[in-house]
Amino acid sequence: MNTDVLVIGTGISGLSYAIKLSMLSPKIKITLICKEDLMEGNTRYAQGGIAAVYNFEKDSFEKHIEDTYIAGDRQGDLNVIDFVVKEGTERVNELMEWGAAFDTKETKEIDLAKEGGHSEKRILHHKDHSGSEIQRALIDKIKAIDNIRYLENHILVDLITDHHTKTTHKRCYGAYIISTIDRQVITIASKLTVLTTGGVGQLYEFTTNPRVATGDGLGAAYRAKVKIKNLPYIQFHPTALHPKVNGETFLITEALRGSGGILKNQSGERFMHQYDKREELAPRDIVSRAISEELLSRKESHVLLDATQIDEEVFSSHFPMIKKTCRSIGIDPLNEGIPVIPAAHYSCGGIEVDPNGESSLQGLFAVGECSHTGLHGANRLASNSLLEAIVYAHRAALYSIECIQSIKLSDTFYSNIPNWDGQEYSSNLKVNKTQKLFTKLQQLMSSNAGIFKTNKGLKEASKELNSLYTETLDLYQKNKLTPQLCELRNMVSVAYLLINQALQIKENKGVFYNNDYAKKSIPKAVQS
Repeated sequence: MNTDVLVIGTGISGLSYAIKLSMLSPKIKITLICKEDLMEGNTRYAQGGIAAVYNFEKDSFEKHIEDTYIAGDRQGDLNVIDFVVKEGTERVNELMEWGAAFDTKETKEIDLAKEGGHSEKRILHHKDHSGSEIQRALIDKIKAIDNIRYLENHILVDLITDHHTKTTHKRCYGAYIISTIDRQVITIASKLTVLTTGGVGQLYEFTTNPRVATGDGLGAAYRAKVKIKNLPYIQFHPTALHPKVNGETFLITEALRGSGGILKNQSGERFMHQYDKREELAPRDIVSRAISEELLSRKESHVLLDATQIDEEVFSSHFPMIKKTCRSIGIDPLNEGIPVIPAAHYSCGGIEVDPNGESSLQGLFAVGECSHTGLHGANRLASNSLLEAIVYAHRAALYSIECIQSIKLSDTFYSNIPNWDGQEYSSNLKVNKTQKLFTKLQQLMSSNAGIFKTNKGLKEASKELNSLYTETLDLYQKNKLTPQLCELRNMVSVAYLLINQALQIKENKGVFYNNDYAKKSIPKAVQS
């Protein structure tokens, strides 16, 4: 299959990029690859909303820039922060023009919310399922555009580079994609390839990310020798519902704390004031570590998020999904505390890109969570992820037009991209082994590379990952490729890179916390 532009991933990054590119040049052929159906992905699970400056009487670009820089432990790129914040309001306006609906007050003004780390109210939201509303609007828009086609139920196998074409142009020529239904690998040649594959949450046992968040783009980029930066900066969301619901970790949005929710231990005592003067509305890294220290020192399984003081009508209208989900497991959030724990939520690192979203490999772009732009620094400010996605999607689309026009390779070259070299049949025994290795990887990463780390634990994880890599490689070389094996292969690659990058970090910043570099005392349970 040949296409002008191949977009792998169909969350807010991929969809908004494709829409923008089609608007700029209706004749460009765009192909979207979706891992499951168009609606599935990290975007639809975003509860809180998207951060942008709208109330210019109280808020300003300067305040949002400062909040972003401070939340990132002053490690962010100020130039990137500046243009993302300043361009963000216009991009959000565009989202609304494309059909996304955000909550408004009776006066018809946008109902802005406040979340941790923000000095003002600037979160646009749609109740407590903002992501699914944005996803819905973008899908409706995509389906009405003639020069965009999409393939659902397909997974990235590998990027096509000089290694496959036996050339020396030092660029990306497309990708190999496998169907999750018939397990056939197809070759898609493209002039530009855009990775919008999301994060790596499935590296951990507890994650707010959906099942599809297996770092496929990062794994493929790593094998293609693309520069990847700051992978160890994994943000844990402080409040995920405990226990899991139908095997999935359910997020309790930060907006609930922004509306007055209070964290307490199981004895009913508040504790956040002991850790930060901003208490429940401190940045996520601080709140997550505080909760984890409480759990370890008290040997408890969860803390409580008390939202009983929030007006019942306000709770029901703003957080209907949380209310419904809590009640489905026998918890009434209107009358009792919600049991919560921290869970892996967002990767602040990723494929290093320039201000136009292009990676170190010519012809390969990355947008959204799989990328590293410099916006987040050492910790992402709440609701800045969707903002980053739409700003970079817009910039990447503009630059893509220029790139396509400058490509000198002929159409004949792209028509002669070699096909994937197939493998033998995979038995059910091998598929079962793939799942066992996946579970083993999650346990290893949760134990050794979670909120609290030690050099000893990271070195042990590195050794164990060598063994996991050998077992995975053996499966890969001796069996027909399956979607599950693709995911395992990607996750092992990403985990190995994350661990080894973590061993190079010698100070605690933002979400990265190694007990060996702690400047304050921590509970004995944590030290062990």
